[in-house]
Amino acid sequence: MLLLTFFAFFAGIVTILSPCILPILPIMLSSTADKSGKRRPVGIVIGFVASFTFFTLFLSSLVQAFGIGADALRTFSVLVLALFGLSLVVHRIQEVLERVASGLTAKFPVSNKAGFGGGILVGLSLGVLWTPCVGPILAAVISLALVGSVTAQAFFITFAYALGTSLPMFAILQAGSSARQRIPWLVQNAAAIQQSFGVLMLATAVAIFFNLDRRFQTYVLSTFPQYGVGLTKFEDIPAIQSQLEKSLSKQQVKTSGELAPEILGGQVWFNLPSETLPFDSLTLAELRGKVVLLDVWTYSCINCQRTLPYIQNWWEKYKDEGFVVIGVHSPEFEFEKNPENVAEAISDFGLTYPTVQDNDFVIWRAYNNRYWPAKYLIDAEGKIRYTHFGEGKYDETEAAIQELLAEAGTIAEKKSIDNPSYQNYSQTHETYLGYSRIKSLTSPQQVSRDAFATYTLPSKVPVDSFALAGSWKITPEYSEASEGAQLQLNFSSKSVFLVARPKSEEPAVIEITLDGEPQEKLEVTGDKLYSVIELSEPGRHVLDLTFPNGDVELYAFTFG
Repeated sequence: MLLLTFFAFFAGIVTILSPCILPILPIMLSSTADKSGKRRPVGIVIGFVASFTFFTLFLSSLVQAFGIGADALRTFSVLVLALFGLSLVVHRIQEVLERVASGLTAKFPVSNKAGFGGGILVGLSLGVLWTPCVGPILAAVISLALVGSVTAQAFFITFAYALGTSLPMFAILQAGSSARQRIPWLVQNAAAIQQSFGVLMLATAVAIFFNLDRRFQTYVLSTFPQYGVGLTKFEDIPAIQSQLEKSLSKQQVKTSGELAPEILGGQVWFNLPSETLPFDSLTLAELRGKVVLLDVWTYSCINCQRTLPYIQNWWEKYKDEGFVVIGVHSPEFEFEKNPENVAEAISDFGLTYPTVQDNDFVIWRAYNNRYWPAKYLIDAEGKIRYTHFGEGKYDETEAAIQELLAEAGTIAEKKSIDNPSYQNYSQTHETYLGYSRIKSLTSPQQVSRDAFATYTLPSKVPVDSFALAGSWKITPEYSEASEGAQLQLNFSSKSVFLVARPKSEEPAVIEITLDGEPQEKLEVTGDKLYSVIELSEPGRHVLDLTFPNGDVELYAFTFG
């Protein structure tokens, strides 16, 4: 825990160098332009640390409990900052705000309470607006917060990150405040400077309200594509990754021999009953004496799809040796809850082992799972003995299967292990196209939720990002293209896959261009994952998709 907390603190410090800080720098510089004294920077820092920590950890819970949307909080924060900017221009407003701030901080035993209280309000607003370029440590904390798993360790890590960020922030604020009081020219022109900074602060708040900060950040990343790329690289060192797995993933079932949770809550079973299985239903209690592999997957996940041939091979290789595979289909997208779609996918992938549909995530939560795919290997006594998350380690997993079968006394002799190798060449992460998880959209317009709106391409799409052009409807899970709409993606990998579904019974056509060269058209005929590009060598490319007839939903890009 200490290691993660220290690196989170350090990550907060270097965040001040990231492109994400640029849009709010004017607010930081302007917030000490008045005569509120030395207490204002202290108030801003305290307000920021408290606000960022609280909303990072509990925003998802607030939205669910009270229906307070993140957009509403952002808008309120922008209005607060705009009001403070206006107060620097209009003296009467400043007097009113000082009285309000003094009342809010009446219990604080500090002098110059107006400056301190005003700083608190500015800091609280900055904490809501702050969207840092997070690395693996804070990203892991945020992912836990999204599912309501806020632990004491998650709190300390988030607090350490905010505290680290506040140090250079305080230095900037303090330097500005000291310069205003000590440099003669600034002292002589204090009134004019205060009004100028007020106009700057007000203009910045208006720009953030209309999402112009995104345009500015996109421009910076387009012009200087390597700016800020290496700031979070230190978080990828093995020691940090190991601590993340051990500490922040405590909600996962451990591999130390604890009893595996029972398989309950499944809606529909597939490939059951089977002539190869002498029972009517599948529970772990009924399977005592056998070695069981639970594979948590979802059919549109390319990472899951690449593991399925290995699992099917193990099922065929060891099913007569006391080995049982159970697929747990936990859907990522709404259309994956349709049992007909799941049945079709099972048939397409040639899976013959039993699979249960876990639409309500009952089994997922029982195992405290967080991954697609995830493998839980259970011994003959019903205890978890091995886990693996993601792709790879196929020989290691098969060796673990053989070891447990040997312990159970159901395998005569160990068989040769010779799983084919697969290498993932992707440098671009999975890219979601619904606003609930959208991160790398660089069109300059603000997302218009659940309604068609017109978007445009920037002059250049930054690396590992995408942009929309034309009329699009962005929903929580997907983006719907209208006639003639366009999508541009800057990626680095060997293969590109797209989760999509047609809006009607007619196939949806997608025209594809790679680095300006036309490719074979893609027809979207059903709700599934499609291969868009297969290259002979991995590399960085620009992909353009055009939708001549629209009428298609796009969920996510994955890469390989």
